[in-house]
Amino acid sequence: MNFTLAPEDAAFQAEMRTLIRDLLPEDIARRGRRGFHATHDDIRDWMRILNARGLAATHWPVEHGGTDWSPLRKHLFQVELRAAGAPVPDQAALELVGPVIYTFGDAAQKALYLPEILNGDTFWCQGFSEPNAGSDLASLKTSAVRDGDHYVVNGQKTWTSEAHKADMMFALVRTDAEARPQAGISFLLIDMKSPGVSVRPIYTINEGLSVNEVFFDDVRVPVENLVGEENRGWGYAKFLLTNERTMSAETPHTAFDLAMVKDLARREIRGGRPVIEDPLFAARLARFEIELMALQAAVYRVLHMAEDDPALNATASVLKLRGSELRQRIADLAIEALGDHGLAVFPDVEGQDNMDILAPVPPAPDHAAGWLSRAMFRRATTIYGGANEIQRTIVAKSVLGL
Repeated sequence: MNFTLAPEDAAFQAEMRTLIRDLLPEDIARRGRRGFHATHDDIRDWMRILNARGLAATHWPVEHGGTDWSPLRKHLFQVELRAAGAPVPDQAALELVGPVIYTFGDAAQKALYLPEILNGDTFWCQGFSEPNAGSDLASLKTSAVRDGDHYVVNGQKTWTSEAHKADMMFALVRTDAEARPQAGISFLLIDMKSPGVSVRPIYTINEGLSVNEVFFDDVRVPVENLVGEENRGWGYAKFLLTNERTMSAETPHTAFDLAMVKDLARREIRGGRPVIEDPLFAARLARFEIELMALQAAVYRVLHMAEDDPALNATASVLKLRGSELRQRIADLAIEALGDHGLAVFPDVEGQDNMDILAPVPPAPDHAAGWLSRAMFRRATTIYGGANEIQRTIVAKSVLGL
């Protein structure tokens, strides 16, 4: 592979860099550059700005609001979004349920949900995992029993990201208890404001709130919220999970983090010199950058693979494996570079407009902001989106024939 961008692609990237920096409001960019979790309002406002330019979902087909850009240019656009500190949009909507709806949904579902997703009007959460159905997702128990024009849903989902803020959930439910596990599952869209839906927060090790338990007690869901055919949801879920694992490589985000770590390693002084000049630290940082470049090359490969390529699922599993591990390691490198400053805890900016009120505890420089919280939260990256142990099994069977 030629890793040098063609002149026209380099010009495109420069054009997008300028456009994004012109469009992105300064207060939102400031929060993003400091690495804080984007607020709900920031995400919605940014999605609306992008949607007005037809850029909310550049990876979608043109007929559904996307672009006809090459896979490389779509990727370059994501790189520039992250480099500018732009909020990460509603990935559950744009990356996961949106493609399922425009691929398998009916005309009414496309007309209702796709414009709302593009404009940030509706936020989504993913209802897959259950207390006894995580890596073994096919063993899920949440049931949906047909009752006239509705399904009656009972059960529980867990580790549901952003459920406390979401308007809608896309869920896997069991519609045939007698069929073999994968054959009796359906893909259902559930309004989170429906009577019988309750959300209980799960506070993570960094004391943040992003995941939840969701309970369904005789929740009535209209039959028209069934995506595709009844009992065919497992196939739709596999389609979605391939997208999720490709997305889980998160190379633009890791590249942004790498640039931040290089900057803080230049600022932090230890033994009378910047940390980045320490030979051992510099070697670890260089090795990390080489591994990130290799992962980026693998991402390009997947972006150019045909959707029916039999190697796609296994390759996506490799991306998830390596991407999640690198997400952990870059945060660990940041904490190492920060030394004692790495122990500082900064409050989240959720709902805060005045950046001046944010003070670390104990006192530390601004460039230490958020790294301890990120390092703790990223213990989960090798679990969510399909545990890495499961991804290794997929690779062993599909690639190595074991």
